[in-house]
Amino acid sequence: MKFNYRIVFIITALLFTLSVSLIGMNYYVSMNVTRAQLKNSSLPLTVDNIYTEIQKQIIEPNLIASMMANDTFMKDWLANEEGDKQKVVKYLDTIQNKYQVFATFLVSEKTQNYYSAAGLLEKVSDDNQNNDWYFSFKKTAGMHEINIDKNEHMGSSLVMFINHKIFDNDFHMIGATGVGVETSYINDMLKQFRLKYNFTVYFINEDGEVIISERDTNPINNINEVPELSEIKADLISKGSQLFEYIRHGETILLNRKYIPELDLYLLVEAKMNDFTNDVKETFYFNIVISLLLTVAITLIVLAYVRNIHVRLNQLADNDPLTGLPNRRFFNRSLEHALLLKKRNNTRLSVLFLDLDNFKTINDTKGHDVGDKVLERIAAILNSTIRETDFTSRWGGEEFIVLLLDSDVAGASHSAGKLCKAIEQDDLLMSLVDHKVTASLGVTEVQEDDDIDAILNRVDNALYKAKDAGKNQYIVG
Repeated sequence: MKFNYRIVFIITALLFTLSVSLIGMNYYVSMNVTRAQLKNSSLPLTVDNIYTEIQKQIIEPNLIASMMANDTFMKDWLANEEGDKQKVVKYLDTIQNKYQVFATFLVSEKTQNYYSAAGLLEKVSDDNQNNDWYFSFKKTAGMHEINIDKNEHMGSSLVMFINHKIFDNDFHMIGATGVGVETSYINDMLKQFRLKYNFTVYFINEDGEVIISERDTNPINNINEVPELSEIKADLISKGSQLFEYIRHGETILLNRKYIPELDLYLLVEAKMNDFTNDVKETFYFNIVISLLLTVAITLIVLAYVRNIHVRLNQLADNDPLTGLPNRRFFNRSLEHALLLKKRNNTRLSVLFLDLDNFKTINDTKGHDVGDKVLERIAAILNSTIRETDFTSRWGGEEFIVLLLDSDVAGASHSAGKLCKAIEQDDLLMSLVDHKVTASLGVTEVQEDDDIDAILNRVDNALYKAKDAGKNQYIVG
């Protein structure tokens, strides 16, 4: 007995060592794969997805503003028809409603009038601090700009204004026009990027100033405030896309930069490496603990049952010795596992319960030897008729049960009909008993909240209904 104990402990130690080694190797490989996937796939693809969303939510309003600034109607009206205010108000209202933007506006350089879809709002003045945006915009060399500001005529919330200059044929500025987009919507969009992709998204201009970011999540106003970013500022402020990696506060940060020419801004998407490797680390520690617990549990179980191991193996045998099919015990375990997979993957499962009609008569008139051959033949028919992906078991006596994977009640009914027909028309069965052998079946589809008992009760009731209805048929329960 001491020899047996020593073997158990040696095997246990080897298993634990092997398990820990495999877990360690898996951890190392998983970390490298996660890092490589983040750098080469996830982050670039996400940047592209974000850019696509930005095109829809930000760039589209910019294109609308550009279209307004270059509209010949707008230029002609400013040059010749500004006396007809309703004409431009109607135009602004049409653009606002057509493209579903928050606001549209126009400022005339000649009259200093500030128009919106609601009408004439005010006259801009360099004495009015609220109008600083316009006079500052006039002085810039750029054709357009984006600023986030409030307008007392448009509510109390911040609005992202996309401003475009309007020029006459001699390229003199005759006004400014554009659209306003609610910043709360933009903030929600950036928040969705952070929650959905686990990335921090913000926009900077060529001076490194943060122009757009998610409210309350980006503590910097300029990348010069971050020494690590300030060092690579020259590379950040360049065209195209590029991936950077740096250390901040002891944490590895991946940053993907993409230039947005339509906005003349730089899209920066940051990913903290720990956010993507924490799951791998947690899995590693969890697996180590589970491996240790399982090793201890296995050792205790083996020690406790070493004297009657052969008896236990016989009790846990999974196959029916007559038909070679899995037995009832194994089927229950398989069904339990399938139910867990169904909850995870939302797949469909169905169960067929088959009982041979008048089998007792076959045993009584032909003998149990013939009855056993009938059961063996039924098992062969099941194996040839049911899909290889499905699971067939002998339930007991003349009863068989089938678990149909990825099958709804219509598919299960079709399988049940094929089984009825195959059994009834089988020549070998007919030669064994000198008459047709038939079977009755219960059919049911597994429902979302079903447990094993509920499934078996329902399919069993369906089987009895098939018997009561005249046998050699199936009933759906």
